[in-house]
Amino acid sequence: MKYRTIGATDVSVSEVGFGVWTVSTSWWGITDEAVGVRLLQQAYDFGITFFDTADTYGNGLGETILAKALRDRYGKITIGTKFGYDFYRHTSRRGHEELPHDWRPEYVRFALEQSLQRLQTDRVDLYQLHNPRLEAMQRDDLFATLEDLKREGKIRAYGPALGPAIAERQIEEGAYAIEHRQADVVYIIYNLLEQMLGQPLFPLSRRHRRSILVRVPHASGLLDGTVKPETVFSQDDHRFHRVSTEERKQQWQVDGLKKARQLGFLWEGRGRTLGQAALQFILAEPSVASVLPNIYSEALLKEFAAASDLLPLTADELARVERLYAQRFGLAETAAA
Repeated sequence: MKYRTIGATDVSVSEVGFGVWTVSTSWWGITDEAVGVRLLQQAYDFGITFFDTADTYGNGLGETILAKALRDRYGKITIGTKFGYDFYRHTSRRGHEELPHDWRPEYVRFALEQSLQRLQTDRVDLYQLHNPRLEAMQRDDLFATLEDLKREGKIRAYGPALGPAIAERQIEEGAYAIEHRQADVVYIIYNLLEQMLGQPLFPLSRRHRRSILVRVPHASGLLDGTVKPETVFSQDDHRFHRVSTEERKQQWQVDGLKKARQLGFLWEGRGRTLGQAALQFILAEPSVASVLPNIYSEALLKEFAAASDLLPLTADELARVERLYAQRFGLAETAAA
């Protein structure tokens, strides 16, 4: 495993991180907490030192399970968590429905103290605004509070985790965070099939010495072999809260797999799997500090953790990807992956 530093800070993260959402929410089929604890501990054994969670994952479980699994490794791992959704006063929601945000300084401090208690620590390495809108990014009192928390030693770095999916809005929010808030990091969706956020934000990050974190690197299963032509999804599958109508869901799967098949030159005979090539593509961008694939089995953990040590993609391979993406893989534009 290789390691990178977030922005201009001294916060180190493993190139491949572990998103704790897969072992603390019900969206991934892991309902046995012991399985989640074991995966987190195995991840550390494979060299993963960056673990990213949120206070809303499992209404606190995403933090308590991390403490349960890795409390004795604190000081050797980097912990990221998120805040902003008020799940304390708003206790129910339907499916993937968003909860109300609260960005008041007093709530930020309250939420952090609750997270620190669940994590059983006195400091969070990376504190992230969870899906903020531009109005939140423009709040001076919010960012003054985050700077105060830095000075107090309760957090080491901060930045927005952008979402949910409206690319144009997220580009504006990410650019504002980098250019006007000097955020240490911006967290985005980016992969071989979805490059719309990275293309404008990577140059800004390099220019301002900020870092990018990347989630959904495998396009929700299209780029790691877990989605196949015969795969049938349930109506409440987590992958499909980002697209609407059954027809668009089917087209997402059909067209996405057509695109993936055109990327065989990245892995066939190259000593990489498709899933590993997808990670190496993202790690080719110098402003990316860490990429966080969806890990919900020991097999995926082993495969993805090994990607950091493989030979990087060549300039020719990257150029071929660039051409394919610019040509939309020869397909009409369809639903996001």
